[in-house]
Amino acid sequence: MLRNPNRTIVPLLFSLLIVACVPARKYEETDRRAKALQQEVEGANAKALEAQTRMGEMSADLSGLNKRVGELERDTTVLGTSLRKMTVQYDKINALNDELLSKYNALLAGNSSENRKLLTDLEAMRLDLQNKEDSVNALAKRVGEKQAALAALQAEIDAKDAAMKDLKNRVSQALSGFEGKGLTVEQRNGRIYVSMDNKLLFPSGSAAVDAKGREAIGKLAKAIENEKDLSILVEGHTDTDKIGSGSAYKDNWDLSVMRATSVVRIMQESSKTDPVRITAAGRGEYVPVDPNDKAKNRRIEVVLIPDLKELYKLVKE
Repeated sequence: MLRNPNRTIVPLLFSLLIVACVPARKYEETDRRAKALQQEVEGANAKALEAQTRMGEMSADLSGLNKRVGELERDTTVLGTSLRKMTVQYDKINALNDELLSKYNALLAGNSSENRKLLTDLEAMRLDLQNKEDSVNALAKRVGEKQAALAALQAEIDAKDAAMKDLKNRVSQALSGFEGKGLTVEQRNGRIYVSMDNKLLFPSGSAAVDAKGREAIGKLAKAIENEKDLSILVEGHTDTDKIGSGSAYKDNWDLSVMRATSVVRIMQESSKTDPVRITAAGRGEYVPVDPNDKAKNRRIEVVLIPDLKELYKLVKE
């Protein structure tokens, strides 16, 4: 503890007051010195007070630091305990990991042949799938090509069908005066059938065409003479009645062929139809349209057949 300066200064002041007889100059000097000392005392007191205040603050700080140190020591103890526990757990994990790694390596080494077999099987499956995928792609390409070909074929068929419908209309128009009088015009199976009863063309048992029949055949020939893509088949048909012994024809085969030939000649004489496109055929009694009606079976059929070379080519491709 610091000593109280007042205890020293007060007696000194009393001594100075006692010496009243001291000369004035000494008194003034003594007074100045007393005042200077007083100032020093006051300054020392102020410093002493400041020091005491500072010491109090430092004491408080020291107490807080001691408290904090205690807390840190407790925290350090807890952390140390946790660290030791974690270190033990970590060591156990490392040991377990080493054990698992060892077992995995042993397992991998023990099943190496099975692994190789599995990889071989997987590769075989991959190659098989690749081959199948290639086959599917190739098939898809072929299907696409076939679809394109079918589309082209259908377009050709539609064009032929439209052309034949147009031709039928023109033939029907040309023969309109004869339809319903023993002559019919039909379109079926992609062909046009012009059927003429024998009563329109021939006398009974004859292959000579009469005037009315010549007119009908001539009109038909003119209607189709410019159809370069048509083949013309002229078929002669008879009934089942046998040819009489005095006839110029041996049998129904002979009669049907001669009647078809007569029609072909008239078609050539009546138009510019290329004879290469015309065929005469006798079918005799073997292709009847109505087994119960002999009159219907005695007929000439002119079959107009479109050129199907392009269609056959498309089908072949």
